[in-house]
Amino acid sequence: FFEGKELRLKQEYFVVAATLQDIIRRYKASKFGTTESVRTAFDSFPDQVAIQLNDTHPSMAIPELMRVFLDIEKLPWSKAWDITTRTFAYTNHTVLPEALERWPVELVEKLLPRHLQIIYEINQRHLDKIRALFPTDVDRLRRMSLIEEEGVKRINMAHLCIVGSHAVNGVAKIHSDIVKSQVFKDFAEMEPEKFQNKTNGITPRRWLLLCNPGLAELIAEKIGEEYVKDLSQLTKLHRFVNDDVFIREVAKVKQENKVKFAQYLEQEYKVKINPASMFDVQVKRIHEYKRQLMNCLHVITIYNRIKRDPTKPFVPRTVIIGGKAAPGYHMAKIIIKLITSVGHVVNNDPGVGSKLKVIFLENYRVSLAEKVIPATDLSEQISTAGTEASGTGNMKFMLNGALTIGTMDGANVEMAEEAGEENLFIFGMRVPDVAELDQRGYHAQEYYNKLPELKQAMDQIKSGFFSPQQPDLFKDLVNMLFHHDRFKVFADYEAYVKCQDSVSQLYMNTKEWTKMVIRNIAASGKFSSDRTIKEYARDIWNVEPSDLKIPPPNVPRDVADETLANDSAEKLRV
Repeated sequence: FFEGKELRLKQEYFVVAATLQDIIRRYKASKFGTTESVRTAFDSFPDQVAIQLNDTHPSMAIPELMRVFLDIEKLPWSKAWDITTRTFAYTNHTVLPEALERWPVELVEKLLPRHLQIIYEINQRHLDKIRALFPTDVDRLRRMSLIEEEGVKRINMAHLCIVGSHAVNGVAKIHSDIVKSQVFKDFAEMEPEKFQNKTNGITPRRWLLLCNPGLAELIAEKIGEEYVKDLSQLTKLHRFVNDDVFIREVAKVKQENKVKFAQYLEQEYKVKINPASMFDVQVKRIHEYKRQLMNCLHVITIYNRIKRDPTKPFVPRTVIIGGKAAPGYHMAKIIIKLITSVGHVVNNDPGVGSKLKVIFLENYRVSLAEKVIPATDLSEQISTAGTEASGTGNMKFMLNGALTIGTMDGANVEMAEEAGEENLFIFGMRVPDVAELDQRGYHAQEYYNKLPELKQAMDQIKSGFFSPQQPDLFKDLVNMLFHHDRFKVFADYEAYVKCQDSVSQLYMNTKEWTKMVIRNIAASGKFSSDRTIKEYARDIWNVEPSDLKIPPPNVPRDVADETLANDSAEKLRV
């Protein structure tokens, strides 16, 4: 285990060191050789270079740049630190504490002793600043220190990122609020001007034009092609919400995508799919907080309903779950095993027939996402409120005409603001409800005792109904759900099942369903990565977009200068 951690730190350092070497080489090529002295040559470094730290993985870039400035370029500390903090900005992508890196001091001392010295000096100056502002608050010093003293002495890399950056942002409004009010509350109180929000986005070129050309072309016929470069123009589709011809055309494109994907699934998984069934899809990393388990419990619930009353009218569903588990994440692997075991029982039960099918997508990846997303009717975004930073899958599904069932978490909140909450299927606890439940205590057994369908599903998992060869296969999973479930699956189960019943009800009315689809597509313009990048450029990097053709870095300087000059001259002529 320790060797694995050591390799990871070596990899992280190697990547940031190589990147900084390249950045500095290119910067020097443009600056040195002029009349500027070495002492002043780096004054404009933050004006020419912006480095965005995505989560804590590249955080060693901060002490590495300081090392270069101090030891190689011989800058004084104050100047080196000023340039460094104006160069770096930090994006936080998670609120889960276990996902924020904390490196053992012993390991850093072994691999990067000079960097540890620099981190200690950064921390000392940081603590001096806190002490000056809050002279009597000793606990605040402990909470905000870069070095955690409890147990094994560790470096809190998120704290290093915040202290070493001029801007800190979350990736959805609710996430950025949680970052300020909970995760990094002390830092936000001390330097509120540092903290921002930059809601994630997706590129419409890949996630509409490339993967769903039928829908892209249909939209272009109605509102023109300019929406490709300005996705906010999708709001023009609101004019066609009640246009019967457009409604039929949108439904037809979706059905064609479903037929195509059903053929792919039959070919790959040897399961015959009903293309008229609702394609109910949850594709993302397998993690307890994303609650694939709640989806699985719903599958078992509707399976039991079919078995209880086979003649009752039922809206057919194809439930598709896909994603990868981290190599050492035992519970995530057990969750995958449960999904496939439930699928094996359901898909081979002649009493169920085409009413319900369960597919686990193997080796989920971008090329597979490009197939499944355009074919999806219902997008599952069901994380425990307050745990999903943003999500981008939710945006991809929305743009491609899937309706969302979800909690008020991550970017779902802004999707509901854009489309209207009535155009999403929102259920379950919100952030204050989760906090209140934490305060009074979450007792899974209470929900198990009062909800018969939940009890039946859990009893089947416990008894080995889905794993007859290994009756105790899911004992760890059952134990977790009853005694250690931080993400409160049972607490949202009842609201989730009721909401799914509403989904089925609406799905039977193709026209009303498709009208809601059109409203969602029309409201998805905010979630373009073009908008996100412009906001980063304007608010963090302090750059304006350029239409100049920037040559690649390996082009000789004289050729590059000539290319830029010719391009500028051409623009002037135009």
